[in-house]
Amino acid sequence: MIIMRQFSINIIIVLIALSSNLFAQTNNNELNAFWIEAERQVKEGDFEAYSTSFHQDAILINGISKNSIPIKEALDGWEKGFEDTRQKQMETNIEFRFTETILGTSSAYQKGIFLYTSEYVEQSPVSVFIHFEVLLTKSYGIWKILMEYQKEYATQEDWNRLE
Repeated sequence: MIIMRQFSINIIIVLIALSSNLFAQTNNNELNAFWIEAERQVKEGDFEAYSTSFHQDAILINGISKNSIPIKEALDGWEKGFEDTRQKQMETNIEFRFTETILGTSSAYQKGIFLYTSEYVEQSPVSVFIHFEVLLTKSYGIWKILMEYQKEYATQEDWNRLE
């Protein structure tokens, strides 16, 4: 009886460990898909889709200019770039690389660098590397950004270390 009870407990522990690993893989795959979609939205100038990737109460913290604003205000400032991209007056690209991801059942914290490049027609491209942190929440199966902290400029060397 004691052996059977211990065996049952061991089976339960193994099942919990396996389901926890499966959960983490599922959420990580969903987050990867979230960022791939964000890259598409920026590249195509899909402002409507990009703006819905943020929670309505999200904030943007800019460590470079030392301010914190509601995401609505940030999006208002970014909208023209999206429109110019959509109308093919500018080409844009963004790529994300992460150094840390902490997952919960309905929240995630990620830290990394993004590379944003923009090029207006007949002008040289401008690229910027930014260290950033992001806090996301998952509601009804959809990830949304609650907070984006653009900490400071990064270098090409910083970026290359994350390959």
